[in-house]
Amino acid sequence: MDLISRVIRMDMRRIVAVLVEEAEQQMADGLWELAADDRALALETEAGLRNAVGPLEVQEALPRIGRLEHLRESLAVLAISLARTHGRMAWFLSGAINALEPVLRWRALPADQGGTFGTVLASAEEYTEAEEAVRQLQDALARLTAG
Repeated sequence: MDLISRVIRMDMRRIVAVLVEEAEQQMADGLWELAADDRALALETEAGLRNAVGPLEVQEALPRIGRLEHLRESLAVLAISLARTHGRMAWFLSGAINALEPVLRWRALPADQGGTFGTVLASAEEYTEAEEAVRQLQDALARLTAG
């Protein structure tokens, strides 16, 4: 990835941080109170994300294809949760999916022949960035449901 692309592309961790900051502010301002259904869904989503993406040392020990599989699974957890809710929880989950959107364009296998449907090989740093963003979401969902 060239320098201009890196500057233009906002870090997934930063996008998640801004998303979480907004959610926490809305809760502090009384704009968003988690109903029992949303609280249960948030806890289920948090557990699903923890099952999908493990600790740093576990993830880094995996081959790239395994890491990509886990990241895609985290997107599936978020998408399934999004499909089951509405309102602010849906907006939050949609923002989380949007933050991890670069993962949708990644592939772990080289393209021997033919096109790649616009997919790209991600760097080890990009895998780490995405995994850290998922962990931020895990932690945020745990905090939001605890409050």
